[in-house]
Amino acid sequence: MHRWKSLVVFVLLAFGAGAFGSLALPDAWYASLSKPPFNPPNWIFAPIWTGLYILMAFAAWRVYGRAGVGTAILLWGAQLALNAAWSPLFFGMHWIVGALADIVGLLTLVLATTLLFFRHDRAAGLLMVPYALWVAFASVLNFAIYRLNT
Repeated sequence: MHRWKSLVVFVLLAFGAGAFGSLALPDAWYASLSKPPFNPPNWIFAPIWTGLYILMAFAAWRVYGRAGVGTAILLWGAQLALNAAWSPLFFGMHWIVGALADIVGLLTLVLATTLLFFRHDRAAGLLMVPYALWVAFASVLNFAIYRLNT
C-alpha cells in the first residue's frame, strides 16, 4: 500500500506544477504575437501536458521505488519547478526571453533527469523520452517566437 501512496504523491506533484502553470494562460497578448508556421493550435496543449504529467509522475515513482530520494528525484523536482515557472513567465509576465531562459534550463534538467532515470530503471527513462522531446520542441517554438517578436 505504501508504494501506491507514493505514486499518488508523484501524481499530485506533477499535476500541481501543471495547475500552477495554468494560472497564466494564453491571452490577447499571445494572440497578437507573430508565430512560426509550426506553432500548434492552443487546444492541443492541455491533452499533451496531461499525458506528459502522468508519464513523468509514473517515471519518478518507479525511480523512487528503486533508489529512494536521491539525485535523480531531486533533479526531477528541480525540473518540475522550472516547468511550473514557464507559463507565468511567458503568458503572465509576457517575458519571452525570461521564458526562453527558463525552458533552456528546463530542457537541460529534463535531459539530465532522463539519463539518471535510465541508470536506475530503463522503463522510467523511456517514460521520460516523450517529455524530453516535447520540451525540446517547445524550446524551439519559444526561440522562434522570440526571434519573430523582438
